[in-house]
Order: sequence, then C-alpha cells, then structure tokens
Amino acid sequence: MPTHIARIETFPVVYPTAGRFKFFEGPLGRPLGRQTVLVKITADNGVVGWGQSVPSPRWSYETLETVQTSLDRYIVPELIGLDAFDTEAVWSVMNRFIGPSFSTGAPLCKAGIDLALFDLTGKLLGQSAAQRWGRQGRDRVTLSWTLNPRTLDDVEPLLAEGRARGYRNFNVKVAPDPKFDLELCRLVKRLVPDGFLWADANGGYDEATALEVAPRLADLGVPVLEQPLPANRLSGYRNLKQQGALPIIMDEGIVSCVELEEFIKLGLLDGVAIKPARCGGLTEARRQVELLLDRGLMFLGSGLTDPDVSLAASLALYGAYDLKYPAALNGPQFLEGSVLADPLRVEDGGLAVPRGAGLGVEVDEAKIRLTPPAPPAPAP
Repeated sequence: MPTHIARIETFPVVYPTAGRFKFFEGPLGRPLGRQTVLVKITADNGVVGWGQSVPSPRWSYETLETVQTSLDRYIVPELIGLDAFDTEAVWSVMNRFIGPSFSTGAPLCKAGIDLALFDLTGKLLGQSAAQRWGRQGRDRVTLSWTLNPRTLDDVEPLLAEGRARGYRNFNVKVAPDPKFDLELCRLVKRLVPDGFLWADANGGYDEATALEVAPRLADLGVPVLEQPLPANRLSGYRNLKQQGALPIIMDEGIVSCVELEEFIKLGLLDGVAIKPARCGGLTEARRQVELLLDRGLMFLGSGLTDPDVSLAASLALYGAYDLKYPAALNGPQFLEGSVLADPLRVEDGGLAVPRGAGLGVEVDEAKIRLTPPAPPAPAP
C-alpha cells in the first residue's frame, strides 16, 4: 500500500565553525558558520524521515536563504500527497518547479528532500542503505584531514593537529599560486611520506598553469589532481587528460549522470570526487558511483563540510560501495555542535558507517530549537 507525504517542515540550522576554512569566510571577512537547512518529512502513517541541505555560497550559487525559499514556496507544496516511494515522481516535480541551469537546478536544495525521503522509506522498509542496495560494503570510512594554510609556517601545526586526532591521510587546497602549492605538497610529503595526499584546486588554475603544475605534483608523489580548472573549461580538461601526468578528478562540474556520460565520452576525466550534496542527494550520487565503477574510473569520496544528516548520507554511500580511498569529509574537523541524539564521532581517523534503518541516525528536535539563527547580512 502506498505511503504518502503528509507534511514537510524546514529548519535553518547554523553550526559554529572551528579553525579556518576558506569556504566559510563571508563578506567583509565575517564568519558565516556552516549554514544548513534540515528537512523533516512526515508520512501519512506518522513515520518521519530527515534530510539536510548544505548550501555553500563561496563554493556554488546556493545560499541558506535560496534553499529555504525554494523549498517552502516552490517545492514543498507540490510534494504533499505524493507516494514517498515514487522517486521518479518526486524528482519530476522538483525539476519542474526549480528548473535546470547547465545541469540540475539547485541540487544542494533538492538534496534535502532526497535524503529525507531515503531516510523515511528506509525506516518503512526496516533497511539500512547497504541492505537496501543489496551490498555488503564496509562498516568504517577512513577520513582525510584538510589543509588550507595561509603560510607554509602553518603546515606543521595543522599536520600535528590532524595526526593527534588519528588522521594519517591529507588533502590540500591548492591554486592559484603554483610556487606555494608545490612547496606545500613537498612539505606534506616529507612530513607524512606514507599518507594519501590529494590536491584539490577547486577550479583555481588556468590551463597553462595546470599543465605546468600537474607533472611537478606527480614528481612529488601526489596521486590525483582534483578540479584543476573551472568547470566550463572543457578543452583544458581534455588537454590535461591527454597530458597524462596525473589522474584528473572532476568535482564541481559533475552534477548529473548526463554530463558525466558526456565528459567520459569526450575523454575529459579519470574519475569523480562524489558528493551526494552536490548532485541532489543519494539517488543521483549512487547512479554516478555505479557508472564510474562500470567504466573502470576512479571513485573518490568527498563532501561539502557536511554535518550530521548529510554526513550520515555520505557515509552510507561510501560504506556501501566500499570506498577504497580516504574520504575528504571534513565536517568533524571544522564544525562544532550536533543535532543528533548520538553524534557521529571520529575514532582513529575514521567514522563508523551508521547501520540503522534509513540513514541510520536520529535527530534530536530539541537541539534544533536551540540552534542559533543564521547571522544577519553585513551592512552596506
């Protein structure tokens, strides 16, 4: 018998940040905090599912305000009454009322709905993600510690902090300064010679610089280069792929399987840093993982400094699909506080994959009410 969506509620939640991370620096240098919108979907039988949208305006065009407005005014009214298990119908409605840009429109916003429905239907089925997908997977995901130092003098203390918390693998934010980046990677490899070192440019190089830097990073022992160019520099990606100095990993440029298929055909990449939040949730992220594995390409696990529910979703996917590389899930590194009854905790540089039904975590609504509101916009 179908289970219908009876009610959808949204809650803006801003997590305090710890340490410096460039994507949480707002206008005039004011801290933004980690802005999110929690989504609660209640079925007509009273079962509840939770999701979370994680906008990051320094990383993409979505903000806390656009996410909540898109949900409350355009998407939520059209979803009431739909079958919670009819994923195709839900996505058809979301894509009709928030249309596409180059790819899926407002994917970070829509991820909140997708995750909440996955959680709700998983609870109704009494299955974890791995069980639902018929996979054995792993029960623990190894993490990577993020380094985004302002100066080289910052590197050793940041590394020491990560190692003290059990981390043995590191991802570094590079670009646009190749001289600094090479020295940074050389220093990290010297201090942590056996760790997996993952360089992420977030689209910050131009083509000429990327072509110059890639072989030099390879010489230092860096195994992959993520998003070296802006997402729309497709001929540049083709040239980097043809150069073959390093595996070229895409991130920001991959939102749906449509462009992933096209980019594979065009020979633009060696793999993708999967982010469920970036591509609208688990439904599409799982399709992309299966496509990559089918084509023999690299599947790396990443995130948008996800807290709580969004983090649990990433762990569910990476655990079920037996992620082979350390995951750049840095929410536990940069965020404080939790709305979970039993918060996710890093042990020995890794996180346990939640094994309960749905996403495997329980939201404590009392903690949501105590969360401070989003900071006001700065005065002009």
